[in-house]
Amino acid sequence: MRFHHLDLNLLVALDVLLEECNITRSAERLHMTQSATSGVLGRLREYFDDELLVQVGRKMQPTPYALQLAEPVREVLLKIRSSITSKPVFDPATSKRHFRLVTSDYLISVLFSNVLQKLHKQAPNITFEMLSPGDNSGELLARGEIDLMIVPERYILPEHPSRLLFEEEHVCVVWAGNDQVGDHLTLEQYLSLGHVSVGFGRTRHLSIEDWFMAQYGVSRRMEVITNDFNTLARLVVGTNRVATMHSRLARLQAEHLPLRLLPPPVKIPVMGEYMLWHRTLEGDPMHAWLRDQISLAIGDLEQEARAA
Repeated sequence: MRFHHLDLNLLVALDVLLEECNITRSAERLHMTQSATSGVLGRLREYFDDELLVQVGRKMQPTPYALQLAEPVREVLLKIRSSITSKPVFDPATSKRHFRLVTSDYLISVLFSNVLQKLHKQAPNITFEMLSPGDNSGELLARGEIDLMIVPERYILPEHPSRLLFEEEHVCVVWAGNDQVGDHLTLEQYLSLGHVSVGFGRTRHLSIEDWFMAQYGVSRRMEVITNDFNTLARLVVGTNRVATMHSRLARLQAEHLPLRLLPPPVKIPVMGEYMLWHRTLEGDPMHAWLRDQISLAIGDLEQEARAA
């Protein structure tokens, strides 16, 4: 198909070329030879009357005009995918849709293990891929490479739709054999103990550190930093360390580990967990169905929290 003398298939190639800035990797993704991919780049350069990608040392860099093109090209492709290639009606029982979700292991444990069981009964052929949060998660969503992010409020992208799923509180978790801690923790005790925390991404951002420093001007003494929430409780067992955890996950871990759950010595703000998706998926019926199913599962989660 051509639009104003532009072969629209070339937009797919342009999107990949601008993301990879590499002929070899682009050729692999486009299932083309390197020479054919170079030829496509030549046609794009001719149409746009711009080099688009220029060699700088050993790397290719996008020109200023190419950087201006990147977002509208991606938006066009996402709009085509969501409004033209998606069927207006669907049957969950026969759908073979594949969903890519960014979510933490904490949410997989307390929410998605339940959600996926229910979805398997209604839509046995739907498949899922769970990706860990990282520094580029927002970029993946903006490029339409993931279907959903389930993240705390501070990671919301205001240009895309979002929905509050539930609110979560924090508790302190210590080993049942820790004789340095009684039934309550003072702030002095809390700060004197070694802490186990979790960090994600290259910056190893810790969950409540910014807030803690802003409120009290002090930092916790980090003795162990792990890379997932599920290992927090395990890493305090047999030690005098403390971990500050999501309350739902802490209760779940306490069913299997020798732990004591204590209220924090200070009031830690309630954390909202939000579901976030690309704006072009707003009207996608299958995507809307998945969002609704996840929201419905929150009711079960809330009932469990009240019963605990």
